[in-house]
Amino acid sequence: MRKIYLDCSMGAAGDMLTAALLELTPDPDGYINRLNALGIPGVRYEREKSEKCGILGTHISVKIHGSEEGEEHHHEGHDRHRDREDRHHEEHHGEHGHHHHEHSTLHGISHIIEDLNAPEKVKADALAVYESIAKAESEVHGKAVDEIHFHEVGSLDAVADVAAVCMLLNDLDASVYASPVNTGSGSVKCAHGILPVPAPATANLLKGVSAYSDGTNGELCTPTGAALLKYFVKKFCDMPVMITEKTGYGMGKKDFEKANCLRAFLGEAAEKDGTVTLLQCNLDDMSGEALGFACEELLKNGALDVWTAPVYMKKNRPAVMLSALCENADSEKFARLIFRHTSTTGVRESEVKRYTLDREERSVDTPYGNVRIKTSSGYGEQKAKFEYDDIAKIARENGLSITQVIEEINKSL
Repeated sequence: MRKIYLDCSMGAAGDMLTAALLELTPDPDGYINRLNALGIPGVRYEREKSEKCGILGTHISVKIHGSEEGEEHHHEGHDRHRDREDRHHEEHHGEHGHHHHEHSTLHGISHIIEDLNAPEKVKADALAVYESIAKAESEVHGKAVDEIHFHEVGSLDAVADVAAVCMLLNDLDASVYASPVNTGSGSVKCAHGILPVPAPATANLLKGVSAYSDGTNGELCTPTGAALLKYFVKKFCDMPVMITEKTGYGMGKKDFEKANCLRAFLGEAAEKDGTVTLLQCNLDDMSGEALGFACEELLKNGALDVWTAPVYMKKNRPAVMLSALCENADSEKFARLIFRHTSTTGVRESEVKRYTLDREERSVDTPYGNVRIKTSSGYGEQKAKFEYDDIAKIARENGLSITQVIEEINKSL
């Protein structure tokens, strides 16, 4: 299973996430061309090398009609300098991000997202991120969601950040984990005045997220960064056991004593000689149908294994013990699913060590067509078995037993 782990010890902003994830792709420069083909009006992405505390990484520059933060000029009659004064609270507020060029509503942003040259899932993810920001802003300002103007996160460069992160994570196709988020400290000037860090909208978005401040003076986590993390991250935790293939460094603009970067690690879960979490509960008041559904939901959501066993509970009541294996980083997720889909009021958790063989799947040509075969090896052992669904399909179509099909295929190999 592919995993991405995000080190947010210096916060998170949309441009930093974009840059870090971009470095995980096989061809970062080529990927920039794909981002520029998304079709965001007037937007152009540029990839720049950046160094922080001796570490080389990537900074993403987003230009709107050719202008970027700090550039003084007019475009189509708009006074950009006045816009910057009116909305001084920018993406990462001078610490990590971009200036914004127009006020937008969720309705207007939705139209931009719907017109993107991107897969439907990317559009749906981007819209969901903005809906979460709108909800957080509406709670802060006491207004309906459709009345919210995105002073800090609604301009085209922020749309560019959200769309880019959604696109990258869709293509990287990995489960996302992250460290607790450093919010920074102090205060920040925005359109509504001087606010404490984290800003109220960011604080709303970080509900349920492990966050802290190490005393760094500045807003390290922006609303956009918080919303993207909240939407995509499965769990905020220490780095899970994984075999790292690539590391990406997404750089902010500001210089601090610490390297101002967000790190992204891409790799495979280390399955061999690893530990996993065992979750268990006893159930004496559920129907077989409901229990079966609960097992199916756990497996569908990525449990490593799920099984039931008969037990006797207090007063000698016959019952069922439900057991589920999952990755250590996913324990809370599956505990929540067990509470949701069963009648239990308590779940036991323990860490267990397991030994696994290395596994592969390939197809072989047989008289009945292609059949998948699974091979396993390790600890001096080698095993192979045909994919049951393929064998069962052949048996039904030819009026044979499973054993007959396997014998006939083995003769042909």
